Amino acid sequence: MSWTVAPEPYDSPAALALWRAYYTEVSDRWYLLHERRRTGPDELEREIAARSGSELTPPTGQLLVARYGGEPAGCAGVRLLDARTAELTRVFVDEDRRGKGGAPLLVRAAEDAARDLGAGSIVLDTRSDLVEARALYARLGYTETEPHNDDVYAEHWFRKDLT
Repeated sequence: MSWTVAPEPYDSPAALALWRAYYTEVSDRWYLLHERRRTGPDELEREIAARSGSELTPPTGQLLVARYGGEPAGCAGVRLLDARTAELTRVFVDEDRRGKGGAPLLVRAAEDAARDLGAGSIVLDTRSDLVEARALYARLGYTETEPHNDDVYAEHWFRKDLT
């Protein structure tokens, strides 16, 4: 089986399903770590609705969907923070497809999309418990840096030069 990555509307059925899977996983991980419970159904629906992904649309953003064997299996988004800086967000690969090369492929495609938007650098934030994500970003040349936002859940910030 092989991977393909292509732009996709943030509100397509595939994008919505991947957003739900992504948010469920990262939210459950946070709540299990800090409160020893999973995300409640009402909490989940409220947060998914509040973060539609509408900022991931041209001309200032892009959502990418990865397919493995033709089936939606992952996503990554980029959006411009300013004329020269993009933010990488929503990097996710379905649990059943992890370890098959999709995450690096998605991140590189997102970097290309950021360049296409005019960005010379890309930043991201993540949490301490998302150790797999932090290892991926370090492996792909991202360096930990000072905070670029005040997101309550962000604990690590990374940057990469795209030039």
